[in-house]
Amino acid sequence: MDMTRLSRRHLIAGTAGAGLMVGTARAEPDPHPRANQALTRIAFGSCARSDKPQPIWDAVLETRPDLFIFLGDNVYLDTRDPVVMRRKYAELAAQPGFQRLKASVPIIAIWDDHDFGENDAGVDYPMKEETRRLFLDFFGEPADSPRRTRDGIYTAHVFGPAGQRVQILLPDLRWNRTPLLPLDLGPQEYDDWVAHRAAAGQPTPGPYTRNPELTATQLGETQWRWLEDQLSVPADIRILASSLQVVADFAGWEGWMNFAHDHQRLIAAIRDRRANGLFCLSGDTHYGEISRLDVNTPYPLWDITSSGLTEVWPVTPPNALRVGEVFRDQNFGLLTLGWGGENPTVLAEIRDVNGVVRLEQALRIGDLTVR
Repeated sequence: MDMTRLSRRHLIAGTAGAGLMVGTARAEPDPHPRANQALTRIAFGSCARSDKPQPIWDAVLETRPDLFIFLGDNVYLDTRDPVVMRRKYAELAAQPGFQRLKASVPIIAIWDDHDFGENDAGVDYPMKEETRRLFLDFFGEPADSPRRTRDGIYTAHVFGPAGQRVQILLPDLRWNRTPLLPLDLGPQEYDDWVAHRAAAGQPTPGPYTRNPELTATQLGETQWRWLEDQLSVPADIRILASSLQVVADFAGWEGWMNFAHDHQRLIAAIRDRRANGLFCLSGDTHYGEISRLDVNTPYPLWDITSSGLTEVWPVTPPNALRVGEVFRDQNFGLLTLGWGGENPTVLAEIRDVNGVVRLEQALRIGDLTVR
């Protein structure tokens, strides 16, 4: 890697993220030095089975990213057996493409359900301390990182000098997540309903419904206070790197829309903290898409979904906020940040396993300003 790009030393120095200053409206400074180089290319992706070939890394590396963000389901543990967990991480470590990525590109990561431990798991998953240790060890988190002791592995990074400062927020949507609210349908009734819709060529909703309860949450109150505080940290571009879709209208599967209070609290926090320049990245879905919400928001809220690095899902859930088409094949995301002029720009792309652009959206950060 040449000297104009982020070094692994800079990444390791910035992994701990900023903590919460109790009783104030500002976050404590990051306890480790920032990486001062400006980011220009950020690759991201999710949903990679360790026991499958992973040819997509060739296309990722051809883009010469300054940083790669894993958005969850980075391995599929799906077990309560630590021996199996360690084997799955060893399989990922042995992937030739992942080895090349790790050797040349700084990596930051958050988990989703399958690397948390089990499908759709939340607060009651009993092995989360074990999976936290394995996850953070695998991704090289320092022994004194707050991610090892707080109520979840959430963290924040800030890269770049003033005028080119990028904040990346990685919330943990698993550690404190209250139970999902299932649809009021029996298993056979649900299967029959889905089969009927699929046969008619209609979008296929998932098995969950919105939870309107104010106490239902993905983050938990401590993490919420941390996230709200982080939105006051100075930044020119803010990226909320979420394991689940943030903007997509209710699809019946997991997502921020399942938790009505969380979704509204996020929008309110952006407005109240005047957190300009924020857009979202997300994974989980096993297809790529772009979503936009511009009703009752402080500015248009975009969500760029990339999934999966190996996984593909053949059906399309409904999403009234979808912009353009769905891409259903192996994919990764790429952000190209433009720092020329007074108004930074972002070109967000979803690329296929050969590096071909399949979806794209240009953003002007000046348009993402609290009104």
